[in-house]
Amino acid sequence: MRWLLYPFAALLGLITIGLAIVALAVAFAWPTLPSLEALTDYHPKIPLRVYTADGALIGEYGEERRAFIRIQDVPPVLKQAILAAEDDRFYQHSGVDFLGILRAAGANLATGGKRQGASTITMQVARNFFLTREKTISRKLYEILLAFKIEQNLTKDQILEVYINQIFLGRRAYGFAVASHTYFGKPIRDLNIPEAAMLAGLPKAPSTYNPVVNPKRAAMRQQYVLRRMLELGFISEAEHRQAIDTPLKVVTSGTDFGGSADYVAEMARQIAYEQFQEEAYTRGIKVITTITRAEQEAAHRALRRGIMDYDRRHGYRGAEAYVDPARMKAEGEAMDEILAETPDYDDMLAAIVTEVRAGAVTVYRYGETIRISGEGLRFADRMVGDKGPPNKRIRAGAIVRITRNDNGRWEITQLPEVEGALASADPRTGAIRALAGGFDFSRNKFNHVTQAWRQPGSSFKPFIYSAAFEKGYGPNSVVDDSPLSFSSGETGSQAWEPKNYDGRYDGPISLRTALARSKNMVSIRLLKSVGPRYAQDYVTKFGFDAERHPAYLTMALGAGSVTPWQMMRGYAVFANGGYRIEPYLVQEIRDDAGNVLARVDPPVAGETAERAIDERNAYLMDSIMKDVVRRGTATKAMVLKRSDLAGKTGTTNDYLDAWFCGYQPTLVTVAWIGFDKPRNLGSGETGGHAALPMWISYMRKALDGVPETFPKAPEGLIRVQPAGATTEEMIYKENLPDVPVDAPAEATPSTPADEAPTAAPPPAAAPAPAAPGLPPSTG
Repeated sequence: MRWLLYPFAALLGLITIGLAIVALAVAFAWPTLPSLEALTDYHPKIPLRVYTADGALIGEYGEERRAFIRIQDVPPVLKQAILAAEDDRFYQHSGVDFLGILRAAGANLATGGKRQGASTITMQVARNFFLTREKTISRKLYEILLAFKIEQNLTKDQILEVYINQIFLGRRAYGFAVASHTYFGKPIRDLNIPEAAMLAGLPKAPSTYNPVVNPKRAAMRQQYVLRRMLELGFISEAEHRQAIDTPLKVVTSGTDFGGSADYVAEMARQIAYEQFQEEAYTRGIKVITTITRAEQEAAHRALRRGIMDYDRRHGYRGAEAYVDPARMKAEGEAMDEILAETPDYDDMLAAIVTEVRAGAVTVYRYGETIRISGEGLRFADRMVGDKGPPNKRIRAGAIVRITRNDNGRWEITQLPEVEGALASADPRTGAIRALAGGFDFSRNKFNHVTQAWRQPGSSFKPFIYSAAFEKGYGPNSVVDDSPLSFSSGETGSQAWEPKNYDGRYDGPISLRTALARSKNMVSIRLLKSVGPRYAQDYVTKFGFDAERHPAYLTMALGAGSVTPWQMMRGYAVFANGGYRIEPYLVQEIRDDAGNVLARVDPPVAGETAERAIDERNAYLMDSIMKDVVRRGTATKAMVLKRSDLAGKTGTTNDYLDAWFCGYQPTLVTVAWIGFDKPRNLGSGETGGHAALPMWISYMRKALDGVPETFPKAPEGLIRVQPAGATTEEMIYKENLPDVPVDAPAEATPSTPADEAPTAAPPPAAAPAPAAPGLPPSTG
C-alpha cells in the first residue's frame, strides 16, 4: 500500500516547488513594485470647465473628464450597485478574492470559455494606475502583488474612493461623478436605483454597455446588476420590480443643457488656453461666462427655428445618402452600425428607410421601427417613392433625418445648408447675454458671430446717418429720393445705377422717413454730402475697421465687411447713449479650490466707458430707428407690443446676406442669415423676412418682465418745425434746419448693397479679408 502514497508525495513536492518558485518570484518582484504615492496623494487631472453666469455647465475640455468626489458624498445606492456589479466581498478580502477566483474558474470550466474574471476593485485600481491591460501571467502577478501592497497602505474607503473617481466609464467620462452628468444630466447625489445600476454596469465594458450607443445591451447589464443587488440584500423585491419597470432618460450630451452653448464654450476655452496653456486642461480651472442659461437656450432655439423655417420655405432636397442593399439585409446590431456612421445633430436624428408604401414611410432607428405618414411626410412628399429623381428620392435604403414636431409626432426633415448667427449683449457693459454662432457646432465649428465677415447692407445705414447728423442734418432734414447714376468717367470703373428696393422714388422726403423705408438714394446723397472719407473715419468710433469700408459711395449701402460681433458693438453705442463698449464673454476664472484667478471689470456706459458719439446724436438716431420698427421695414417686431424697440433691417446685393440689428436700452441683439459660400438666399429673403423673426423670438424671451425704458432727452437739443413739415423735430441747437445736400464728393463705387438686389452692380472694391480669430477679451 505504501506505493500508493508515492503520487501524493510527488504532487506535494510539485506544490512545494511551485510555492517556492512563487515565493522567490514575490521576493524579487516586491521591491520592484512602484511607489503608491499616486494613490496616497491622489490628485486626479481635472478638466477645464465652462459655466454660465447662473451655474450651468456648458463645456468640458481635457483628455479626461473628471470631477473628484469624496467617499462620504457618494450615495449609498451607488456604492451598493458598484459592489454588486464588481466586488461584493470588497470589505472582506485583503485585495485578492480567492473565493471569487475559484467561483470564476468553475463558471468558466462549466461554460467552456473565459467569460468571468475575478479582478477585485483593488486589483482594478492597481491595473488602472500602474499596469497595462495585456493578458500575461507576469502582469497578473504584479497586479496581485500591487493589490496586496495597496491594501496595506490605504483603507478600504480610500481604495473605493480612488476607484469611484478614476475608473473609465465611456464617452470620455472618468469617474462616476462625471458619468452621472454625462449619461443622466444630474449630480451624483440625485441618482436613483436604476440609474445607479446602469452606471455600475459600465466598468466591465464601457463601449459595449454604453446606454447611448447600445441601449439594449446596457439594459441587459443593468438588469444583471439589479438582480445582484437583490440577491445581496441591498434592495427589496418591490424596489427591484420598480427599478426594472422605470424607464431611463439618457441624455446625449455631457453638459447641463446639450450643445446649445457650444460656440460660447469654445470661445471661453480659447481664452483660458491663451492664459494658462496646457495647464488649463488639468488644473480644474472653471471659467464663468456672462451668458445666462434661459437666454442662451432662447437664442439657440431662435436661430435654429429661423434657419429651419428658411429651409422649409425652399423645399426638400432629397435623401441624405443610401445604404448598400447588401447591408440592408442585416438586422439589429448591423443596422445600428450603419446608423452610427451618420451622426445625429441635436434633435435631427438619422434613420434608415425600410419601406415606402401607401402614402407612408417606415424607418428604422436603433431597434425602433417608426411609421411616418400624413403631416409627417408633407415636407418631403415630392421626393417619396417614384416622385423624385433616382439619386434623391426616398426609397428603401435611403438615409433620412427625422424629428418630432410641435405635437410630438415624427416627421421627415433635413439638415439645412444655410447658416446663421445671433448675438446679444448688455449695451451698458458689453457683457454677452447669449451667443449662437451657427446651426450646430458639431457640424460646423466656424463661429459666424466672430469670424464671418459679411456685407451689412442697409443695416449699416444708421452709421452713415449718424455721421450726417454731425454735419448738420437732423431727422426732419429733407433729401431728394430721385434716381442717381454715375458714369464710368465719374467712377473710374464702370457705370453704376443704384436703385431703391421697391423701385419707387418719392422725391424730397425727411431722413426719418427715408431710414424707416430704407431709401438707398437718400443714403447715397447723404454720404456724398458729408464725404466718404469723413464717414470712413467716423465709423471707426463704433469699432469698425476703416480699411474694411473703402471711402466710396457704396459704403452708404453697406458694401464693406463686418462681423455680427462688430454690428452688436456698433449698435450698442446707439442703445447706451453714445458710449463705446467692448463686448466680453468671460467674467471670471477660478481654480479648482474656488480662488479667483482673473476677473473682468468692464468700463460702464455713462460712468467709465469712453464716449464715442455726442449723446444728442445717439438720442436722435434712437428716435428715428424706433420709426423703423413702428412704421418701416421692421414692423413685424411690433408683435412684442413694446414702444422702446429700435433697429434696422439689412439685405445685401443679390440677397446674399439678411440682417436685423436692433435693441432695447438694456439689450442689443444682432441676427444674421446667409450661406457660408455666399449665394442667393432667394427672392424676398430680406432682413425683415429671414433675420427679423429670429431676433423677435429671442427678444420675446429675453425681455420678458423687463419694463419699457426710454432715454431722457439730453441738453443741447431744440425743437423746430421746418417749412412744409407737419411735425416738430429735435436738432442740435447750433444747427439750422435746412442743410444743403449736393456738396461735391468722390463717388467711386464698390459692390452696392441694399434692402434687395440692384441692377448690374460694379465689382467689389476689395474682397472681404480672411476671418481673424477671437476678438479681444479680458479675463
